[in-house]
Amino acid sequence: MKKSNTANTILSSLPTSPTMSAHHSYVGSKASLHSSRSSRSSLNHTTANTKSNKIDLEIETILEKAKFYTSVCLGTTAILSVFTFLFLIPFVVDPAISTIIADYDPVPVTCIVIDHIQAAGIKNCTWSSCREGCTSSPNKCHQLYVNYTRIPFAEWEKNPRDLETVLWDVSYTKFLINSEGCGYPPTTNCSIFAQQYGFQHIGEPFPCYYSRAYPEVVIGRYSWENNLFHLLLSLIIPTVLFALSIGVLSYWYCPCCDNACNKSSRVYAEKFPTKEDKLLCHSDDEDEMEY
Repeated sequence: MKKSNTANTILSSLPTSPTMSAHHSYVGSKASLHSSRSSRSSLNHTTANTKSNKIDLEIETILEKAKFYTSVCLGTTAILSVFTFLFLIPFVVDPAISTIIADYDPVPVTCIVIDHIQAAGIKNCTWSSCREGCTSSPNKCHQLYVNYTRIPFAEWEKNPRDLETVLWDVSYTKFLINSEGCGYPPTTNCSIFAQQYGFQHIGEPFPCYYSRAYPEVVIGRYSWENNLFHLLLSLIIPTVLFALSIGVLSYWYCPCCDNACNKSSRVYAEKFPTKEDKLLCHSDDEDEMEY
């Protein structure tokens, strides 16, 4: 026993061989290299996740800002559409509808001016053949009276008649520049209108349009296409802009609309058991019966 213990002590006290020490150092360096690689990979993975999260946050922030500014623009558009429509009612919609109701003959007939009165003062200007501005009361006005015959003006130009022998369909009636008798510059200029039809041209035939619904109404300007075009524009454009703006805002901010648009059919399907649930229940019943 003493000899074996002495031998073990001598062996343990002997220096380790170079081969064994090199092997242990190689194993340790390999483990440290593996651990450093794993730490680097985990660090790179964490860095990549951080960068992706930052990019996602930046994109989300940009989208939120874009949504906010778009919402402001849509709300402003909706409000302006309402005010524009209210503004167009007295200036475009109502005159256009009045023109349609009056049912003017699209073929111009023959008129002559028989009297031109240039009045001054609000009391004397109870009506005017031409007025610049449809909401103000004029202090000066031109009042023109005409006779007209339903002979088309194109036919009159080909075969002129003697004015003294013509049987006028309507005599001494008011003559207006358009169905409302007013307008706004530059399309309406009452000075030019008075020079075109006034004192210097009394008794000269010219084309005019009479109302088939109200024969005493005669105007100098009329176009069915332009009247209908302006009416449709004043009705469609504000309405479409308002509807689109409110629709998008409702889809974004109204919970009811969001739930209705994103509703899943699974809500209704969950009321009824699926095929898997039926098979599971059937197997449970068989197990209970065997037990």
